[in-house]
Amino acid sequence: MINVVVVFPKLEDAKSIRNLLVRNGYNVNAVCVNGAQALTAADQLGSGVIVCGYRYPDMMYDELHENVSPAFEMLLVASARVVEEGILEGVVSVTMPLKMHELINSLEMVIGHLERRRKRKRFQPPQRSEKEKKIIAEAKALLMDRNHMSEEEAHRYLQKTSMDSGTNLVETAEMLFALLRV
Repeated sequence: MINVVVVFPKLEDAKSIRNLLVRNGYNVNAVCVNGAQALTAADQLGSGVIVCGYRYPDMMYDELHENVSPAFEMLLVASARVVEEGILEGVVSVTMPLKMHELINSLEMVIGHLERRRKRKRFQPPQRSEKEKKIIAEAKALLMDRNHMSEEEAHRYLQKTSMDSGTNLVETAEMLFALLRV
């Protein structure tokens, strides 16, 4: 389920948007009236969508966008004048007066984008630190030296052993050191 945070300066407006979203099957995790509350809620949730107004007592939507985790998408509800003047790139907007189907369709689009981004991230190879790269390289060198393997064969061996044992490549390399250096 996607986390949704609603942020509007007037509590009545925020609750109205929350109720509209809940009636349409969305789980609203937080209702906030200022940017600080929204940032706190976003930090606790980790990822999701922020449905928000343009201005809050402590900041504007662009400051909120700048300070929130990149794991959050933003759906801005603002006047046509504000939208025409230009909004931040990457922020989806819906103009006032608000039409329920426009809000729901825009939210669906934002959620779809968020889910596609999550899937892409899940299939990307892990980013390794220099220390982890060094451990893997040393394990391959050890295999190449002791077992007369090519680098490709040593890497394939580490990968297969890693998959068979259910550990990641770095853990497998460390286990190999423990076994072969005794």
